[in-house]
Amino acid sequence: MQHEIVKQAPLLDEQGNVREAGYAKKLLPIYNRQDIKANSLRIKEWDYYLVCNDHHAVALTVSDISYLGFDSISFLNFDECWYETKGTMQIMPMGKKNLPSSSEEGDVEVGNSKYRIKFSHQNGKRILDFHMERFSNEKPITGQIILTDEPEESMVIVTPFHKKAHFYYNQKINCIRAEGTVTVNRKEYIFNPGESFAVLDWGRGVWTYKNTWYWGSASGLANGVPFGFNIGYGFGDTSAATENMLFYNGKAHKLSNVYWHIPVNDKGKEEYLKPWTFTSDDGRFEMEFQPILDRASCINAIVIKSDQHQVFGRFSGKAILDDGKEILVKNLTGFAEKVYNRW
Repeated sequence: MQHEIVKQAPLLDEQGNVREAGYAKKLLPIYNRQDIKANSLRIKEWDYYLVCNDHHAVALTVSDISYLGFDSISFLNFDECWYETKGTMQIMPMGKKNLPSSSEEGDVEVGNSKYRIKFSHQNGKRILDFHMERFSNEKPITGQIILTDEPEESMVIVTPFHKKAHFYYNQKINCIRAEGTVTVNRKEYIFNPGESFAVLDWGRGVWTYKNTWYWGSASGLANGVPFGFNIGYGFGDTSAATENMLFYNGKAHKLSNVYWHIPVNDKGKEEYLKPWTFTSDDGRFEMEFQPILDRASCINAIVIKSDQHQVFGRFSGKAILDDGKEILVKNLTGFAEKVYNRW
């Protein structure tokens, strides 16, 4: 069952539980941090942008998970198979970052003398500005990227947990045109809007302490038309809807279940840099995934642990739209990740 939310209404009821679980194609449920009834230490909010083409990518994160804040910049070079990630933590931000209650308006700005990240809305465009000292080889990273041609529809999902007043409210906007320049190690990397696209991961919610998520995403062109997808699972009560969705020429097409097949060795341990496959329960999403690099990190501070494998690579296969149209893709750049959190 894939229940679609079609009317605008408050996200939460008087007890802090979601009013209507399911998916939408626009940001219809209204999020208000003040409506949350759970322990304020469990509130987690973030804005994450990934800008990508076939040669390089940049990822920007601003997050407030109440007792901890984390801002980071990542740069990935697919041609030379390397990446760099640097971030900074803050203790007990507890909402002081003032992350907007909607992805459609409101600016985000964080930083100090050593770094700055700013997401702003200007005349229908999204502007990503960022700078960090001593990013790579003691040299800074600096960039500005302008996002345009935002698609009409996106993936929006309301996922409750099996615990009172716990939920995840999420929007993923794929296939946003990207144009700009990033300077790393005194070398300029160009994002041309003819071949560069961004995805926004906008998340607000109250999370349980332990969870694992699987998330995959790609944006690009299929026969010259903007095409992308969002796939994922692993946490919460998804009986009302999954977050699996295709995007073609600005329109969203809902998928049911997508199954991940990550290769493992004879000891059952994942081998992330070997080829993966993806299948679906209705045959509408069948992909092979050839990894390029694994942006891996593991933070283990006894009480808090985050073990992440964000694997970038190329997708090849087929996807079928709601009207039966078959989209064939070959070497579409994107990523698939597995993340375990104890947070």
